[in-house]
Amino acid sequence: MTSSQQPLNQRFARELAQGIAAGAFTAVEATEACLARIAARDGVLKAWVHLDPEAPLAQARALDAGPPRGPLHGVPVGIKDIFDTFDAPTEMGSPIYAGHQPFADSYAVAALRAAGAVILGKTVTAEFAGMHPGPTVNPHDPSRTPGGSSSGSAAAVADFMVPVALGTQTGGSVLRPASFCGIVGFKPQFAAISRAGVKLAAETLDTVGVLARDVDDAAFLFDVLTGQPPGAPAERTAPPVIGFCRTVIWDRAAPETVQALEEARERLVAAGAAVDEVEMPGDFLAVDRDRNVINSVERARTMAHEWHHHREAISDTLAETLTEGLATPHDAYLAALETCRQARGRLPALFGANDALLVPCVPGVAPAGLGSTGDPTFQGFWTALHVPTITLPTHRTADGLPVGIQLVGRPRDDAGLLSVARWALARLKGD
Repeated sequence: MTSSQQPLNQRFARELAQGIAAGAFTAVEATEACLARIAARDGVLKAWVHLDPEAPLAQARALDAGPPRGPLHGVPVGIKDIFDTFDAPTEMGSPIYAGHQPFADSYAVAALRAAGAVILGKTVTAEFAGMHPGPTVNPHDPSRTPGGSSSGSAAAVADFMVPVALGTQTGGSVLRPASFCGIVGFKPQFAAISRAGVKLAAETLDTVGVLARDVDDAAFLFDVLTGQPPGAPAERTAPPVIGFCRTVIWDRAAPETVQALEEARERLVAAGAAVDEVEMPGDFLAVDRDRNVINSVERARTMAHEWHHHREAISDTLAETLTEGLATPHDAYLAALETCRQARGRLPALFGANDALLVPCVPGVAPAGLGSTGDPTFQGFWTALHVPTITLPTHRTADGLPVGIQLVGRPRDDAGLLSVARWALARLKGD
């Protein structure tokens, strides 16, 4: 089936934008296709926490009636429910904020509207973008977690309910659900996208990210959110140089992740990439330990009001993290920050001449059961180092469960990572 024959809800964001601009179909038709898919599937998937069908349709009608607004004109987008929206509740996965209606949009939502996007609705988040899961299930197996905390965004994109969606990552909240759901998850360099109007979890870790079904759409949305002229990642004039880095936590990788990484390396080499081993010094293990210290202390600070006034409505999972943070001496927190700062200073030596690193993304497939969102270790390590990272949907197990790989970009080189990822995904998927 060619792209022009696909249902509108299955098309990429940039294809929808191009089709609407060319008059091949309307913003209303694109929005109706997404809403129809949601009506058919969300009773099982539970990806959306707030969706009033008339609201996005009204946006789409207004866009169809007016001049082009921007590069996303008429494209439906899903919004993780920790981003403020002036026209829909922002409840953050917590009963504390039931019915909470912000006065203004967050920066990211305002930027999407200005670019002509249709804000389709709010997607389920784990409680305060943490580890206590919401009701969303994995679209590949409803008995398994979709990952978190951007669970609704990942599941909705994977299930063709919306082409792209916003997420955030403090540990692994973009890449882990993307890997479990079989899509692309892109976490750019720390602070690349403004967090204004987003409920913070950990202020030195939180990063706004993008969930999409291919690298070009992830880059498309990222460009809009950073004020750049939108376009596909740069074509490479030569195959990339990639370092294969097992990291200091390789022993936590399940057989399916080990197999995915080894196969990816072999196929990238066969496609012309230079892929050599990169050994990470053992003392980098302290980054894994100290990210958890930073996370618990900063979450305790950002949730001081909720802790003191609504403690009974906080889950046991989150309460344990906040209790740990409150009990952590300030000197220990400062030492953890210094560990990560020093490790960032050693990244140029770790990367060497490599354009990107190939590393594990998740321990294995999405765990069975809905009581956990999975282990964030393999993603959180790089989140603490502030580098751009991306997961690619390159592998599946014999029973069809996705296992993503992770590419890590050089510090402050989002564009370079997207270029490598585009090249790699085309070869690994056989395109």
